[in-house]
Amino acid sequence: MPTASSAVRVLVVDDEPAIRQMLQILLRREGYDVTVAPGHRAAAEALDGAAEPFAVVLSDLAMPDGSGLDVLAAAKQRSAATEVILMTAHSSIDNAVAAMRAGAFNFVTKPFDPAQLTALIAKAVERSELVNENTKLRAQVEGRTAMPAPKSAAMRKVYDLVARIADTKTTVLITGESGTGKERVARAIHEASSRREAPFLVVNCGALPENLMESELFGHERGAFTGATGKHLGIFREADGGTVMLDEVGELPASLQVKLLRVLQERRVRPVGAAQEMSVDVRVLAATNRDVEADVREGNFRQDLYYRLNVIRLELPPLRDRVDDIPSLAEGFVRRFSWEMGKDVQALTPDALHALERYSFPGNVRELENLLERAVALAGAHAIGLGDLPAEVSGMSNAPAAGLVSLPEDGCNLDEVLAEVERRLLVQALDRTGGVRTAAAQVLGISFRSLRYRLAKLALADDDGSEGD
Repeated sequence: MPTASSAVRVLVVDDEPAIRQMLQILLRREGYDVTVAPGHRAAAEALDGAAEPFAVVLSDLAMPDGSGLDVLAAAKQRSAATEVILMTAHSSIDNAVAAMRAGAFNFVTKPFDPAQLTALIAKAVERSELVNENTKLRAQVEGRTAMPAPKSAAMRKVYDLVARIADTKTTVLITGESGTGKERVARAIHEASSRREAPFLVVNCGALPENLMESELFGHERGAFTGATGKHLGIFREADGGTVMLDEVGELPASLQVKLLRVLQERRVRPVGAAQEMSVDVRVLAATNRDVEADVREGNFRQDLYYRLNVIRLELPPLRDRVDDIPSLAEGFVRRFSWEMGKDVQALTPDALHALERYSFPGNVRELENLLERAVALAGAHAIGLGDLPAEVSGMSNAPAAGLVSLPEDGCNLDEVLAEVERRLLVQALDRTGGVRTAAAQVLGISFRSLRYRLAKLALADDDGSEGD
């Protein structure tokens, strides 16, 4: 039974007032928040006007101004998580089949048993909550893996190529500086392919010692070496039917380069200690931040393996060369971290966004992601301001105000300089506190009366005499 705090919302639609009243009383006793509507048009208005979707809609099938199937369509258009139960006074297999095919949760005939109806509604609520939870989890995963629509010409070219090659078996070499998002692009290729339902596994070729890397990639048999107490499938067999990403493939030892080449050519692996090879169906995506061509010239990377990996090349530009993408990337990171931390941080202030666009980002997209995770954690308002960013990004110093400027060789107008410093600090304080002036005064260490005076003096706001916004 729902509690008052859960406020599970149910919409009852029936053209008979007595039925509406009876169901309203019955369901309110069960703890539901009940809304009633006398027909299809009123139900559509209730669905459109609801701040949050209804968990369950209980609707009569035949009404003067429309069918219960119309109510069903309107409810599903508003929210896929809303479950609809249809009622009719005439039992009909045809009606039941039509309702279920249209997406109804279930179908009941009048007169109905109150206990059975409330049990059915409880099951519908459980289904609605499950769909909602799955939607949230999917949004969280997409927030981690999906690439936001690019603005820069360089990344649009990358996206166009991803779309063209996604549903092929072709090996792809993804190159670029550290932190440019190579794994994110590899995941996007996998998710856009027909292999999306199969595993996507990543192995860092530089993270494991050579004596363990072969087993990690190709598996081993029990007793193949000291400590091999059981059979291990290895990445390639675990990902059968899916995709393997070989991250930092330039770090792969020479002995394993030969074995990887054979796997790519023959589509077969031999586990350590096994007498026979085994077939695998795996697409390989390789990534590196090294100059692989230079490694080939210097004899550190096999030329034949390089050619096999470099069938299609995706070169990811550094973030400093695609500044136009920073706003959409930042928005996605802020939304994800805000959700994960249970905070209500919704955006960046214009000053904070401009600071990000001016910064060179030597760590690329990974640095932006880490920076915004920190900013969301520190943010005390609905928007991330300059003060929530590191000093090297915001350009702000922790030094006293006297250290914020330096004296030009040809001198300056002191009053103008001080006014500009004051203006900037006032704006930054208001940005950081989401425009709440009492909080801004506390940040600046001044009284609210002093803040009002300074804002009016610098014409930064129309003062209405109130203590907050």
